[in-house]
Parts: sequence; C-alpha cells; structure tokens
Amino acid sequence: MTSRERLLTALAGKVPDRLPVTTHHVLTCFLQEHFGGRSSREFFDCFGLDAITWTVPHLPHTDKGEYPDPLQAEPGFLESRRVASPSWHVEFEDLPGRDRKTTRYRFVTPKGTLSMVTEDDGRSTWVAEPLIKQKSDIDLIGEFSTAPRCDVEAVNREAAAFGDRGIVRGHICAFDVFGQPGCWQDACCLAGTEKLILAAHDDREWVHELLRILQRRKIVFIRSLKGARYDVLELGGGDASSTVISPRMFDQFVAPYDSELIAEAHLAGQRIVYHTCGGMMAMLERIAAMRPDAMETFTPPAMGGDTVLAEAKRRVGTKVCMIGGFDQFHFFVGCSPDETRAAVRRCFAEAGANGGYILSPSDHFFDAEPELIAAFADEARKCVY
Repeated sequence: MTSRERLLTALAGKVPDRLPVTTHHVLTCFLQEHFGGRSSREFFDCFGLDAITWTVPHLPHTDKGEYPDPLQAEPGFLESRRVASPSWHVEFEDLPGRDRKTTRYRFVTPKGTLSMVTEDDGRSTWVAEPLIKQKSDIDLIGEFSTAPRCDVEAVNREAAAFGDRGIVRGHICAFDVFGQPGCWQDACCLAGTEKLILAAHDDREWVHELLRILQRRKIVFIRSLKGARYDVLELGGGDASSTVISPRMFDQFVAPYDSELIAEAHLAGQRIVYHTCGGMMAMLERIAAMRPDAMETFTPPAMGGDTVLAEAKRRVGTKVCMIGGFDQFHFFVGCSPDETRAAVRRCFAEAGANGGYILSPSDHFFDAEPELIAAFADEARKCVY
C-alpha cells in the first residue's frame, strides 16, 4: 500500500498491510532546533513515516464586503488567513519590556473594541489575558465576527500536489488569533477555562449562548467544505477531556454542539477526528456516540492522561479509528532504541488487532532524539497484519 492507502484504510476501520505510523503536528520549533530547519515533508521522508500535510486556507465572503486581513502577519499555529470586514478587524501591537514576546490584539467593531494578550516563548503561544472579560462581550462577537469559508480550490491543489505520499488534514475553523476547533475548547480560549467552568454552574444560559455563537460560525465553514479533498478534519480539544471537566458537563456543554458539527461535516462529505488530549476513559463512549470517524490522542497516564489502550480498543475500537497512544515524552527522549521499539510493540498488541488503528505520538512534541524517532518508525513498519 501507499502511505495514503494505508492511512485511509485505517480511518475506514479496516486492516491495512501494516501498522500505519505517523505523527501529529511537526512543530516549527522542533524542526528548527532538532532538524536543521528542514520542512515537515522532509521529516516524514527522512524517517519513513506515513505522511500528513496540513492545510487550512480560508476565503472571505466578498459579496458581504469581507476581505483577507491585510494586517495579519504569517498565520501562526492553528491559524489561517483571517477574514476582516468593515465591522470586524484585528489590530495588534507588541508590548515592550517583557521576558517573552507579548502581543496585545484588539478586535474592533462599530459598537466597541475587545482585546486579548498572548505570550510566546518561541515554542508555544498561550493566552495571558482572555478576550471575553465581561458577559456582554459575547454580544459583539455574535453581531460582528466574521465566519470564514473553506478555500476549496486551494485545498484541492494541495491534495493533488501531495498525491499518494499521505493524507491531507485540516481542522474546523478556530476563533481569530487564538482558538481551537471544538465549540467548548474555542470558548475556553476566549473566556478562560476556569471562568467558563464556573459560569457553566452559575449562568448556564450565558455559556450556551457563547457556544451557539461559536457553533454558528463553524457551521458556515463546514457547509463550505463540499468538494474539498480533505481526508480528515480535526474537531475537539483538551479542555473537553475528563482531566478538565466532568462527564456530566461534557453531556451538557460539549456533545450537543460538537455532535451537530460532526453531522454537518458528514453531510459535506468530510471525515472528522475528535481530538481529546487529556483524560478520555470516562468519555470514550460519549465521544464515540457523537459519531466521529476517528478519535485521538489516547494519552497514557505517564503523560498526564489516563488511557488504558487495550481497554479503549475493546470499548470503542470497532466504532471509530483510534489514533495515538504512544508516549513520546518517555520514548522519544532519554531511553534506548530497544525501549522505544518495545513501546511500539505494546501499542500494536493493545490496539492494532483487526485494523482501525494509527500509531502516533499523543499529540505533538517539542524534543526528540532522531535515533529514537527512527526506531519508532522502523519498528512500526515491522508490525504487519
């Protein structure tokens, strides 16, 4: 099989020729620090991994006066080209005198301006000051924020150029500047996770209204996906994991919104992988019930998750493709190649039976020793059906 055939076979829940082996995002900082600044495609080729290319091109509704944001620099991690309008645009300034790169963003609307602050240490970016500071802020988002469409032609050009090297992956649109694909996860980025959890107990209707606003924006994007040659698109986020919220909260604030997005994606002819970096065991059947095509990341306890891979396979492995399960924190650094190979074999033994499993690190990684990545890929290629 080609890498593309192998990955698509596993995504369909079937048995490929051997265990598909890949990774999630190959971070720019990793490529620069450990791989001589070479590209992610060179990374996949170097180690013989089944390749993934990411693309998330957006289009404005020009008939509504929207346009690509001319103030935006090169889109960052999980970002796309922002869509601006006469009623919604983003301004930014770098704040001086800080230990790390600190940027204030202002979202300008006819009825007021919202602001947020991000910090960046060169490896990761996070929100230092959330966008939503008072409950009325969501009214501006609901009235004025733009909703991007997918640039289908750009996706299809990428797919044609990538060919059989692997699959084309994207994600459901996230909020401008800093967001995530899932509705609850996006809301946590905008309001702050703790604040949103407390609000879910104290003012449920306000939280539901915020989730509805974000969901409407994502539905516009999803309905524009028809004809786009994506192989799978990511939804979800770690703030919907059982290490952050309870199963009851998942039932109330996550599943009702993200399950509708999955249904819309299927109507548009697209596959969805639901991404849960964190605890999953209490949520397995709940996630599978939303009917995604695949689930990830199956993070093991040694990395802060709770996945028992063999049990997860037993409970949901016939319903969805499983992606992940590998402990990159302990087996990409500071161990022997034989230990890495043994970890690969454990994953295959616990989740590989009857196909429908793609071996991958549990989310991305910042550090890795090349000889251990080589051992990871080589041993996986030896796991044949």
